[in-house]
Amino acid sequence: MLIAAKDLALGYSGVPAAWDIAFDLRAGEALALIGPNGSGKTTLLRAVLGDVRILSGALEVGARTIGYVPQNADLDPTFPVSAREVVTMGLYGELGWGSRPGRAHRARVEEALERVGMAERASMRFGRLSGGQRQRILVARALVARPQLILMDEPFNGLDQPNRDSLVSIVRQATADGVGVVVSTHDLALAHLTCARACLLSGRQIAFGPVDEVLTEGLLAQAYGAGNDALTGAVP
Repeated sequence: MLIAAKDLALGYSGVPAAWDIAFDLRAGEALALIGPNGSGKTTLLRAVLGDVRILSGALEVGARTIGYVPQNADLDPTFPVSAREVVTMGLYGELGWGSRPGRAHRARVEEALERVGMAERASMRFGRLSGGQRQRILVARALVARPQLILMDEPFNGLDQPNRDSLVSIVRQATADGVGVVVSTHDLALAHLTCARACLLSGRQIAFGPVDEVLTEGLLAQAYGAGNDALTGAVP
């Protein structure tokens, strides 16, 4: 089991931000976190990373290596670094800061760039890439560490259709390779395309289970309110 949560409550300074959380994730599975802004999606991802305090309940993380794709690029686009160098940063946890990657590690960087379709732009300045291309580089940075688990915070936001399609393929390939993936998203259509199960949040957890059983009109109305237009994608 990569993640197992039971009766979990998370918060900041003792104030709950997400509660009544109970779900699990196994290797080779993809889980969608669905909910409005402020519903606890990012808080839950950060808790898996160990960055948020557990107020009550249990959160067990069995993955030894975790890749994280943030909602917004965590690099200053004016910083003079190439796409290849950004992907290489994903190895720092393994190599240590200041260590030069050897031949095998450099090969892993090139492999990660190939997997996200960015090998031809590897030498370009990160800041000169489009938003979708930068997102794919951040995914490659997560993949290069060969993680057992990847956490993706709103990875589809602002992407054009080709980059969205590319990211769907990347998630599917990761799960086919046995990697567990957690995707935070508002896009219901993409949740259906990439994930078998979903966890619906609105501060408290509303539902967890197969996507078709969780992303229903009635349950979504509990999370977002009836008639809310913040969602993307058709409700089944």
